[in-house]
Amino acid sequence: MRVRVKLFGSLREALAESSLDVDLPEGATPEAVWGHLVARRAGLAERRTSLTAAVNRRYAPFDWPLAEGDEIVFIPPVSGG
Repeated sequence: MRVRVKLFGSLREALAESSLDVDLPEGATPEAVWGHLVARRAGLAERRTSLTAAVNRRYAPFDWPLAEGDEIVFIPPVSGG
C-alpha cells in the first residue's frame, strides 16, 4: 500500500523534502513509516520520543493501522507563545 508523508519543521529540513510517498505492506503503522524515514536519515532516530503522529489530520498512536492513501504527519514539539 502507498501512503503520503508530509514533513514539517526540522523533519522537513533534515530530509530536504516537504512530502514523500512510502510503499508499505498491508497493516503497517506510523511506527513503520517512521522506520522508513530513519532508514533514509539515521540521525532522526533520537527524535522519535518527542514526536506525535497524525493520520488523515487526526492524532493517532504509533501503532494505528494504516490504509491505502492515508496521509501521515509527524508533529515535532512546538514552543513559543
